[in-house]
Amino acid sequence: MALRVEHDIFLVRQRGREVAAAVGLEHQDQVRIATALSEVARDLLGSVGGADVTFSVGFDVVAGRPLLYVDLAPTRPLPGGGYQPQSGAVARLVDMLGVVTDEGDTVVRMSRRVPADSPALTPERLAELRAELGSSAPGSVLDELAAQNGQLIAALDEVRSQRDELEVLNSELQETNRGVMALYNQLTEELEETNRGVVALYAELDEKSAQLRAASESKSRFLANVSHELRAPVTAIIGLSRLLADSASDPLTAEQARQVGLIRSSAADLLGLVNELLDLAKAESGRIEPNWTDVDLRALYGQLRGTLRALATRPEVELVVEEPSHPALVRADEVLLAQVLRNLLHNGLKFTERGEVRLRAQRRDDRWALSVSDTGVGIPPELHERIFEEFYQVPGATRVGGTGLGLPYARRLVTLLGGTLELSSEPGRGSTFTVTLPAGGA
Repeated sequence: MALRVEHDIFLVRQRGREVAAAVGLEHQDQVRIATALSEVARDLLGSVGGADVTFSVGFDVVAGRPLLYVDLAPTRPLPGGGYQPQSGAVARLVDMLGVVTDEGDTVVRMSRRVPADSPALTPERLAELRAELGSSAPGSVLDELAAQNGQLIAALDEVRSQRDELEVLNSELQETNRGVMALYNQLTEELEETNRGVVALYAELDEKSAQLRAASESKSRFLANVSHELRAPVTAIIGLSRLLADSASDPLTAEQARQVGLIRSSAADLLGLVNELLDLAKAESGRIEPNWTDVDLRALYGQLRGTLRALATRPEVELVVEEPSHPALVRADEVLLAQVLRNLLHNGLKFTERGEVRLRAQRRDDRWALSVSDTGVGIPPELHERIFEEFYQVPGATRVGGTGLGLPYARRLVTLLGGTLELSSEPGRGSTFTVTLPAGGA
């Protein structure tokens, strides 16, 4: 088609709508491409005096769908070699609008995809469409104006329908917002109530913690006072029993000597219990302050070997103290560490009837593991933590003697030294107590 005068704009628009309908575009797309075509035709008529309009069909390989092309070849070169529609909305009416070069000619091209469910555009179908369009007579300006008015009315109806739907959606959204705000307010009130409950709970926990601290301090003071009060009379009983059994005193009968020996032995056991209670009270109250130094395990193990050898009175039990590798330094308090190891070795010798009690040291990265293992009866797994409770003794151990305070006190001392005390044991396989402490000499 030739675009030379303003009347041709109506004809081009009409033909564009007819072609769009013929290839299968939907009604709205027909209106869009006709409107875009009339706007571009008006721009080119005013700027370059007109154009030759060609309708063609191509294929979009990426989308896999046919395309309707409309090429407008200007009668004169485009100013600046490009084209920009006066209305920015024109480009949104079609899929593509721009200047391209086709067989050496510069044309303004627009395109629109053909729906996938439209009839196939075979060569035969295109020939039929070309014949139908060629035989149709162009309408008048009034016909095209009436068609535009109909399209405008339909568009207005659609806009009004969409506006009504939008009002309904706005009303529903407002109702939803009111519900959301009500729910938010309810949740806020519940959260504030929960926060008040949490604050009250924390206050109660702080109060209970203060009460527990006070009770623990009272218990520690009680143990310390009782231990001090008991130590003096118990020491006096031991001293008197020694005087009675002294050869310089009046001789005792065999029965009297036996009774005095029982008194002395019981008093000694009671004094040991008093001392352990006093040590435990000191540990709980935090009055024990370690004297930090690098402890040489070789020297410490040598002292333990000499002092505890006398306790291994059973010929069936051997005390083995392995010599640590040199250098073997741990960061600890030598007196407290010796007390812990002596306690563990003493327990091992006391509860082992045959076999051995072994003390060894192993380096593990930046820590030392000091283990005391025995070949005694062992401890069931469910009692591994209970034996570290105060005054608890494994069933059957009471016949050997003891107070149940040695292991709790030992764990407290190890914790005070920055280490851990763990137990590995099975019934019939003996027990191994392992003290882990930081290495020294850094």
